[in-house]
Amino acid sequence: MTQVVPPNGPHRALQHDRMPTTVFRDDVQRLVRAGAQLIEVLPRDEYEDEHLPGAINIPLRDLDREAPARLRPDRPVIVYCWDFL
Repeated sequence: MTQVVPPNGPHRALQHDRMPTTVFRDDVQRLVRAGAQLIEVLPRDEYEDEHLPGAINIPLRDLDREAPARLRPDRPVIVYCWDFL
Protein backbone atom coordinates (compact mmCIF):
# COMPACT_ATOMS: atom_id res chain seq x y z
CA MET A 1 0.00 0.00 0.00
CA THR A 2 1.31 3.44 -0.93
CA GLN A 3 0.15 7.02 -1.06
CA VAL A 4 -0.30 8.99 -4.25
CA VAL A 5 -0.14 12.75 -4.07
CA PRO A 6 -1.95 14.47 -6.94
CA PRO A 7 0.00 16.65 -9.41
CA ASN A 8 1.14 20.06 -8.16
CA GLY A 9 2.43 18.60 -4.89
CA PRO A 10 0.88 17.98 -1.51
CA HIS A 11 0.36 21.62 -0.57
CA ARG A 12 -1.44 22.56 -3.78
CA ALA A 13 -3.42 19.33 -3.56
CA LEU A 14 -4.69 20.24 -0.11
CA GLN A 15 -5.63 23.71 -1.28
CA HIS A 16 -7.77 22.16 -4.00
CA ASP A 17 -9.36 19.47 -1.79
CA ARG A 18 -7.35 16.74 -3.51
CA MET A 19 -6.05 14.49 -0.75
CA PRO A 20 -3.53 11.65 -1.09
CA THR A 21 -5.03 8.33 -2.14
CA THR A 22 -4.10 4.80 -1.09
CA VAL A 23 -3.17 2.56 -4.03
CA PHE A 24 -2.01 -1.03 -4.40
CA ARG A 25 0.67 -2.76 -6.51
CA ASP A 26 -1.27 -2.92 -9.80
CA ASP A 27 -2.19 0.76 -9.46
CA VAL A 28 1.44 1.69 -8.74
CA GLN A 29 2.67 -0.17 -11.83
CA ARG A 30 0.05 1.52 -14.01
CA LEU A 31 0.77 4.99 -12.59
CA VAL A 32 4.55 4.62 -12.98
CA ARG A 33 4.12 3.53 -16.61
CA ALA A 34 2.02 6.68 -17.08
CA GLY A 35 4.79 8.89 -15.65
CA ALA A 36 4.20 9.04 -11.89
CA GLN A 37 7.22 9.79 -9.71
CA LEU A 38 8.11 7.01 -7.26
CA ILE A 39 9.55 8.21 -3.94
CA GLU A 40 11.06 5.93 -1.25
CA VAL A 41 10.93 7.75 2.10
CA LEU A 42 13.14 5.51 4.25
CA PRO A 43 16.59 6.78 5.31
CA ARG A 44 19.25 6.79 2.60
CA ASP A 45 21.11 3.69 3.87
CA GLU A 46 17.93 1.61 3.77
CA TYR A 47 17.13 2.93 0.28
CA GLU A 48 20.59 1.85 -0.87
CA ASP A 49 20.01 -1.67 0.50
CA GLU A 50 16.88 -2.17 -1.59
CA HIS A 51 14.26 -0.10 -3.41
CA LEU A 52 11.84 -0.36 -6.30
CA PRO A 53 13.24 0.19 -9.81
CA GLY A 54 13.02 3.84 -10.81
CA ALA A 55 12.41 5.09 -7.26
CA ILE A 56 14.27 8.08 -5.92
CA ASN A 57 15.09 8.55 -2.27
CA ILE A 58 13.83 11.49 -0.28
CA PRO A 59 13.82 10.54 3.41
CA LEU A 60 10.55 11.36 5.10
CA ARG A 61 12.17 13.89 7.44
CA ASP A 62 13.48 15.77 4.35
CA LEU A 63 10.42 15.45 2.13
CA ASP A 64 8.94 18.92 2.67
CA ARG A 65 12.32 20.59 2.15
CA GLU A 66 13.55 18.56 -0.86
CA ALA A 67 10.36 17.83 -2.78
CA PRO A 68 9.96 21.25 -4.44
CA ALA A 69 13.46 21.06 -5.96
CA ARG A 70 13.44 17.37 -6.89
CA LEU A 71 9.89 16.59 -8.03
CA ARG A 72 8.01 17.74 -11.08
CA PRO A 73 4.80 19.50 -10.05
CA ASP A 74 2.94 18.38 -13.18
CA ARG A 75 3.26 14.63 -12.44
CA PRO A 76 1.65 12.52 -9.70
CA VAL A 77 3.88 11.41 -6.82
CA ILE A 78 3.79 7.93 -5.29
CA VAL A 79 5.32 7.90 -1.83
CA TYR A 80 6.18 4.53 -0.32
CA CYS A 81 8.11 2.92 2.47
CA TRP A 82 9.75 -0.43 1.64
CA ASP A 83 8.75 -1.79 5.06
CA PHE A 84 5.14 -1.90 3.89
CA LEU A 85 5.67 -3.67 0.56
